[in-house]
Amino acid sequence: MIKPASEKPVAVITGGAKGIGFACAARLLASGFRVAITDISEPDLKSASASLGAGRDDLLALRDDVRSFDGVQSNASRILNAWGRLDVLVNSAGVSQPKGLLSITEQEWDLVIAVNLKGTFNWCKAVASHMVGAAAGRIINISSVNAHTGGTPSAVSKFAYAASKAGILGLTRGLAKELAPDVSVNAVCPGLIETALTLKMIGEQGKEMIARGIPLGRIGTPDDIAVIVQFIATVQPNYLTGEIIDVDGGAFIN
Repeated sequence: MIKPASEKPVAVITGGAKGIGFACAARLLASGFRVAITDISEPDLKSASASLGAGRDDLLALRDDVRSFDGVQSNASRILNAWGRLDVLVNSAGVSQPKGLLSITEQEWDLVIAVNLKGTFNWCKAVASHMVGAAAGRIINISSVNAHTGGTPSAVSKFAYAASKAGILGLTRGLAKELAPDVSVNAVCPGLIETALTLKMIGEQGKEMIARGIPLGRIGTPDDIAVIVQFIATVQPNYLTGEIIDVDGGAFIN
């Protein structure tokens, strides 16, 4: 049975246990949202829940494999059953892929496309009918500046990741047209973001070298992306849809 709709707006954030997704969850909770974070890792979900405030009634943590169409549908239903509404979707789940064409396997290609692109489709599909029926909703897809560049030689991830993230831009533009006027769909393209994974791959020396080439003088943080997501999720009135917003410290100024 679906409970009466929450008075608070509801957001679901995929890949919400770490990095950009976790930062988005913290900001939307602070903005008065009820937030459902999903992630494939149970330990990471437990850690994130503890950090965000264990036992709070405005937070759900759901194990989720975004590659599974049926699993995503089930989790969307669980959120609607719990809170009766779903106002904002942030598609943040993703995997990197540093291999080039000559070394990547078919299975590695399939994984990055399944998580990054199909996973974004699966969640858009799961929430769209509710948002259209409610005549309100905002979808925010996390892409990457690699979608524009193809993955430069110095990039942490190369062509397969770039292809998956470029697909998200096409999906964003197409759905912005299809779901208008009541549902807005936008994408955010982070530049290099400082996480445990990126630091492991580039090291402190690499971090300093890359920062020198960025006009704002530093590598981005997850919160640099989360503050833009927070803006898109909350701005009133909203006249923003189909937009691709680069957040890269000016690294790829055209």
